[in-house]
Amino acid sequence: MDPTTPQEACFEAGIKFGTLYHQFAGTPVSPESSDSLARAMEEAIENQPFCETVTVEILDEELADELADQSADYTELTGRFMEVEIVIDYEDTRVVAAMEMEGDYPRMRVDSVRSP
Repeated sequence: MDPTTPQEACFEAGIKFGTLYHQFAGTPVSPESSDSLARAMEEAIENQPFCETVTVEILDEELADELADQSADYTELTGRFMEVEIVIDYEDTRVVAAMEMEGDYPRMRVDSVRSP
């Protein structure tokens, strides 16, 4: 059986999340650089096909808490320091997917699928 258009649209969302997470995990980040890093992440992923929008929020309070007990002025970006929403538009199907921490794991999920 061939995949449906909504299934293909969800697959596209997964590809974008895999790229975003594995391309940027480990990037040095601080509260001072978080806005520019978030914008760079958004713009990089929005270049991919079928990607309508990407919203990255780097959680500065969590970064500051992490840095309070360290001698360095930065830490490595991981899922616990960001929340992400990706909107895919694939052949008139719109998928909204998000990433947030679920316990100690950055969980990526499909929030909605709308097709004609």
